[in-house]
Amino acid sequence: MQTMWLGGAEWLAVLRIGLGLWWLESWRHKDRKGWLERGTGIAWAADIAAKHRWPFVQRGFAAVVQPRARLMAYVVVHAELALGLGLVLGFLTPIALAGSLLLNLLYLVLMIHDWAEQGQNSMMALVAAVALAAMAWQTWSVDAALGWFL
Repeated sequence: MQTMWLGGAEWLAVLRIGLGLWWLESWRHKDRKGWLERGTGIAWAADIAAKHRWPFVQRGFAAVVQPRARLMAYVVVHAELALGLGLVLGFLTPIALAGSLLLNLLYLVLMIHDWAEQGQNSMMALVAAVALAAMAWQTWSVDAALGWFL
C-alpha cells in the first residue's frame, strides 16, 4: 500500500483518533445537566420514538429506555465520553469501536427521518467499521504499547 506522509497504520490511527474526537465533541456540547438532572435528552428521544415510522422502534424504546430513563441518560452521556477517550487514547480500542458502531447504528435508526443525523451517524458508523476491520489500534495506542489485541 502506498500512502502520502504517513504509513497505512498511521492513517488508520488518524481515522480512529478523529472518530474519538467526534465522540468527545458530542459529549462536550451535550447539556449534561439537562440530560442527567432534568431528563431532557431521554424526553426528547421519547418524543422522536413515539412518532417513529417504524413500530418496532416505538415498542423497543417504550420497553427498554422509558422504564429506565434516568439510567439510560447516564449510559448515553458516559458512553459518549468513554468511546471518545478509548478511541483517542487507543485503549480497549476494539471494544470502543464496536460500541461506537452499535451506538451510531442505534442513533441512526432512531433518527432515520433526520437527514443531518443520518449523515453524521452513517459516516461515524462507517469509520468505526473500517477502523475495526483494519485493526486501527496497531499504532499510536495504549493497546499497542501494552501488546493487546495484536
